[in-house]
Amino acid sequence: MLVKINGKSEEVQGATVLDLLKAKNIDPHMVAVELNARMLERDHLATTPVKEGDQVEFLFYMGGGR
Repeated sequence: MLVKINGKSEEVQGATVLDLLKAKNIDPHMVAVELNARMLERDHLATTPVKEGDQVEFLFYMGGGR
């Protein structure tokens, strides 16, 4: 199915947001996920389906500063 990930169209396999994270080798504890402009609770990643045309944003936590 075709979805948009961080603004880029990609052909993906997988039924849930967690499946998508696993396919992209992303640790679900190191990222916040927005699906169609709505933030997802981490507890819902495994039960939230990804559908054709969805827009997914992965927001990575980064340390830094002083």
